[in-house]
Amino acid sequence: MFFNLNANFFENIGKIFTTPTYLTWLLRGLGTTLLLSLGATLVGLILGTLVAVVKILPSKNPVIKVLRVIANVYTAIFRGTPMALQLFIMVFAVLAIFAVPQFPLELVAIAAFGINSGAYVSESIRAGIQSVDIGQMEAGRSLGLSYGKTMWKIVIPQAIKNVIPAVGNEIIALIKETSIVSMVGEIKDLTFMAQLMAGGDRLADYLAPMTVVAIFYLGIVCLLTLAIKLIERRLRQSDKR
Repeated sequence: MFFNLNANFFENIGKIFTTPTYLTWLLRGLGTTLLLSLGATLVGLILGTLVAVVKILPSKNPVIKVLRVIANVYTAIFRGTPMALQLFIMVFAVLAIFAVPQFPLELVAIAAFGINSGAYVSESIRAGIQSVDIGQMEAGRSLGLSYGKTMWKIVIPQAIKNVIPAVGNEIIALIKETSIVSMVGEIKDLTFMAQLMAGGDRLADYLAPMTVVAIFYLGIVCLLTLAIKLIERRLRQSDKR
């Protein structure tokens, strides 16, 4: 499985793409990376939306006030500490609580990345909603709509257009952050597969596999960036109609 140090860098790249075993590993790693990214994105969007709503909800209810404090503490902690440490702490905590050696680490990783992402998404959504002119809310309430209906039918559709770029950037950052997941165990993502292909202890062995994996990540990010731009363009067209 070792690469030849005397071989040309491009020869080692070619070996990766022409060896069925390596290609199988890469595709398996790609599937795991996409699974982690998709799962964490869904968790982050749902959690971030809920936290953002709690932060902007106007209420003197003591329960809402307590939830708002919890939301602020949550965003402060998860935005103020490294993702790698959060991942380690969550994995160690889950293994200590459940005491199950074979506990699926993929689920823990999805939860860890999703919770971290939710802290950033919540701030983006909160800022997007608050960027909508307050007159929109007043207009909806003057028409007899409740606060919830005004938010859902008038404010949020406008806020989405402001939020998409920031949320898109967070999703891109999340995909790249998943590359550290193999630090906590044998989660066979793209980075883990690059280490597996390198096989040896020599740093030069890692150059070609890591470069190939970097190309995979670049491809994912480019496709996602294109999708975000298409969504933004479609929303701009709806503004002109």
